[in-house]
Amino acid sequence: MVCIAAFIILCLMSVIVGFLSIFRRDIGKRWWKTFKKSWGCVGKRITLQKCETGFKEDIKNSILSKVIVKKPHLVKPISVGIEVASVLIVLITVWSLVEGAKAGLALWSLGTCNVQRPEACSLGAEVCSIDGDSGPKNPIEAVGYWFSDWGEIFSAIPDKFRDWEHEDLGLKGMMSIANDNAETKIAIDILDPGCSVCLQSFRTQLETGFFDKYNVQLIPFPIQDGEGKFKFKNSELIVRYLHAAIMQGVPEKFSGDKSPAFEIMKRIYTEKSDNKRSYQTEFNEYYSADEAEKKLVAWLEEFGYDNKGRSEIAERAKSDEVTNIIRENNDIVTNNIHAKGIPTTIYNGTKHTGAYKE
Repeated sequence: MVCIAAFIILCLMSVIVGFLSIFRRDIGKRWWKTFKKSWGCVGKRITLQKCETGFKEDIKNSILSKVIVKKPHLVKPISVGIEVASVLIVLITVWSLVEGAKAGLALWSLGTCNVQRPEACSLGAEVCSIDGDSGPKNPIEAVGYWFSDWGEIFSAIPDKFRDWEHEDLGLKGMMSIANDNAETKIAIDILDPGCSVCLQSFRTQLETGFFDKYNVQLIPFPIQDGEGKFKFKNSELIVRYLHAAIMQGVPEKFSGDKSPAFEIMKRIYTEKSDNKRSYQTEFNEYYSADEAEKKLVAWLEEFGYDNKGRSEIAERAKSDEVTNIIRENNDIVTNNIHAKGIPTTIYNGTKHTGAYKE
């Protein structure tokens, strides 16, 4: 282990030694001689041969030579300490390489280097993450989570080679935003009304004509963590009303271009209340559940639903049917689509994680 640990340390010192060699060539020559001996020893260890170079003894002797003269009684414990430190260095290096490989694979396959807490990964796309549960409570659970992360990574790798088609997803409660071109490809847009990144993505899609380029199917999706808790205040309530409005159909008095459900989403993402705050901020931070529901009912009236229609939507929003739709969509998004964050958009046969970019 000593020769392997020394090789690791020498590799880390290469940059510093290379810089110092510009000014003192003798340092570079000595380092290169030692490095070649360490590599020769490591090479033999890798091929399961006995290390014959004596490099291990050279390293230990160079460290212990100053101790022997002054404090010979410390030679044995220091020698043991060198062996222990060498084992730790090798184990830490191997662990770092494994964790680096895990983070890289997760970033490639899932769009985040942190499987349990996607928002914590600065290298991934900006998302409102679908977090796991509260995390391990003891070392045994931590090991289970570690292997679970690998399972998620490997299960998502085939997604990178998959040709995504909306017919295969099985999502329910889609808001169809069809345009006049029947040949235009269908796009799936999974959004949470309370997600600020979804707001940015939606606005970009409006500005760049995304809804004109594709027949978009909007999926209202309230983000839940591993414990079933909803990430944003009133998000579930909004999604329930959206699903209920979709199921109710478009009223005769509606004069918009798309649908009442789409207009509600658009208003939340793009318009401001009388308090000069965005409606998303109002629903996330200021409205109580009762206030949020009253606002949604007022909008339904504005979009053409009569008293009977509004009552039916309010009743359906609380129904088991809508509950099942939300539950099934959550299962599909997390386990079939393997989305670790919202928004998630699928178009041109590819899955895209994070805010839409033209």
